[in-house]
Amino acid sequence: VQLQASGGGLVQAGGSLRLSCTASGFYGTLQNMAWHRQALGKEREWVARITGGDTTTYADSVKGRFAISIDTATSTVYLDMNGLKPADTGVYYCDYPLTGTWGQGTQVTVSS
Repeated sequence: VQLQASGGGLVQAGGSLRLSCTASGFYGTLQNMAWHRQALGKEREWVARITGGDTTTYADSVKGRFAISIDTATSTVYLDMNGLKPADTGVYYCDYPLTGTWGQGTQVTVSS
């Protein structure tokens, strides 16, 4: 399995970004994925997951602001991030839980 993440960037507090992660090299339909993030000097933390293609769960720190979804036609998982805060700054990684495969990470920087 290979994962290619994109969509990070620099945004002001209160702004929005959409992260994408396209998966390849797996069998069947993409239904289970997760996003994590790691701030500088901190441990990596789980942000959101989607299972069965439509069941979503979120970390308390992003609940109500972030949304994870899957486009099965393109095998792409998205993370829509709204109401961004400086505390959301970090490298965001997508994760294919069935094999423990991680994407390369994409940097999100939120300025105050």
